[in-house]
Amino acid sequence: MTYVPHIDELACAAHGDCQDIAPDVFRVDDIAVVIGTGPDDLILKAAQACPSAAITVVDSTSGETIYP
Repeated sequence: MTYVPHIDELACAAHGDCQDIAPDVFRVDDIAVVIGTGPDDLILKAAQACPSAAITVVDSTSGETIYP
């Protein structure tokens, strides 16, 4: 599987947890942005760590929402 993260820009409070966990995938300035790809487990872990629940993870093959 290949997970793709999506950021809800209105929900993001720029805490930076996603960048701390997956710095090759996320960058946080005023809000988080997706800057690359990474292992599925790190993408999922970063999404689960977001205190604002601003990250949705989708399986790129099936289109299924993996998280939340």
